[in-house]
Amino acid sequence: MKILVTGVAGFIGFHLAQRLLAEGMQVYGIDNLNVYYDVNLKKARLDRLYPQNGFIFQFLDLSDRLGTAQLFQDHSFDYVVHLAAQAGVRYSLHNPFAYVDSNLSGFVNVLEGCRHSQVGHLVFASSSSVYGNNTKVPFATTDNVDHPISLYAATKKSNELMAHAYSHLYNLPTTGLRFFTVYGPWGRPDMAYFKFVQAIAANQPIDVYNFGKMQRDFTYIDDVIEGLVRVMQNPPQASNQDTAISKAPYKLYNIGNNNPVELMTFIEVIEKALGKQAKKNLLPMQPGDVFSTYADVDDLMQDVDFKPVTQIEQGIERFVQWYRDYYGY
Repeated sequence: MKILVTGVAGFIGFHLAQRLLAEGMQVYGIDNLNVYYDVNLKKARLDRLYPQNGFIFQFLDLSDRLGTAQLFQDHSFDYVVHLAAQAGVRYSLHNPFAYVDSNLSGFVNVLEGCRHSQVGHLVFASSSSVYGNNTKVPFATTDNVDHPISLYAATKKSNELMAHAYSHLYNLPTTGLRFFTVYGPWGRPDMAYFKFVQAIAANQPIDVYNFGKMQRDFTYIDDVIEGLVRVMQNPPQASNQDTAISKAPYKLYNIGNNNPVELMTFIEVIEKALGKQAKKNLLPMQPGDVFSTYADVDDLMQDVDFKPVTQIEQGIERFVQWYRDYYGY
């Protein structure tokens, strides 16, 4: 198996590459190493991948149409896992064109590459943010998601629509994964849990939005990777049923812990793992944020016999241990 992993220097991409390489697969990883967060962390992830048999890395920005087309002309991939994207809800309020270039232009370049080279299965990262302020819980992939409250969410919903069109037009097996607040070792420094640990460890106050009255379906990285790998190896089939909403070989799944946790409780778990109390700076809701996320994972259980199982206490303990080791705290 030869698998293209885009965004391989990113949090999920790095962990996926580790898993695939451990299983003896070839991983062709690409990344543009953008400066949205600490590039040194991305390089440190790559440094752990370089020595492993079967790993090849190419520096590439997917918004480069000719460069991306050349990638697919030069290589044949069994599967493509597209994780590269401009992430972050709040960043999209001030840097909208970064999301258009990466999440829209970059994605259509990947779709074109997959359809021209007849890739066996394209799996791409969507986001729980597409649900917006949906008040029906848990969130199901059949829910209406036509009201995004951030540009980031709008680009992820656009990815789902674009992918379905390519699946329908070109019979390209495509699966979108709506990730729910992924956390764990080697995580993203822009995420709240990372910022909380960093600040508490340094005796600095933490910003707690909406006065802590939010809930998140925190999902540990190992669970995300297990679900992703199972889905990747289970391409959707075209349907010939007249009653089907879509006959294309296309599917969406939630990858979430199916157990939302209140932000204040989450902070208490971090305090316990660090052995220190947080100084809390209570603030109102920020534009683009959602009140709650809660994943319905019934389809995931039915199709690939898996649901996330890692408890928040266990996951945060592992992250804190990694943080201590990596930063020498």
